[in-house]
Amino acid sequence: MKLDEIIEVDPEKMSGIPVFMGTRVPIKNLFDYLEGGDSIEVFLDDFPTVDRKQAFGLIEIIRRRLLAEYASEYEAAA
Repeated sequence: MKLDEIIEVDPEKMSGIPVFMGTRVPIKNLFDYLEGGDSIEVFLDDFPTVDRKQAFGLIEIIRRRLLAEYASEYEAAA
C-alpha cells in the first residue's frame, strides 16, 4: 500500500489530524496502543473501521523509511 492509501488529512475531519483513510481513527492511536504494550490485533478489535492492510501497511512503510534513513546515515559516516 502507498501512504496516500492509508493516511487521510482533511481539515473537515478531526480538525486535520492524520487519520486512517475512510475512518475517523487517528494514526497516533495505533502507536499509542503499541507503546502501551497492546498488539495490533487489540487495536484492530477496538477500531474495526481500520483495515488490517492499513495498519500493517503503515508499519511497513515506516520500517522501510527507518531502514533507508539508517542506511543513508551509515553510508555518510563511512
